[in-house]
Amino acid sequence: MCILLGIIAIITAISNLVFTFLNKDAKWFRFISMSFTALTICSFYSANIEFVLKGDLNALMDIVPSLSKTLFILTIISILINSVSLFKKNK
Repeated sequence: MCILLGIIAIITAISNLVFTFLNKDAKWFRFISMSFTALTICSFYSANIEFVLKGDLNALMDIVPSLSKTLFILTIISILINSVSLFKKNK
């Protein structure tokens, strides 16, 4: 589920950039992209809760350290990409 939500967030972020540079209104793409970014984070932590409830500490120790850093970096990138349309001057 994380992957699907993340892919949708990426597609809408790219759409946001394309519409921004074509001088069209991109506010809905920005909103949808940030929403799916948030849902991706929630889905990741929801999956981790399942590991905790099942007592699968090996899965937690294997997945969480690397993916949490990656998710943090990708969230920052998503914020930066989606903020481009806020600061671009329309002609």
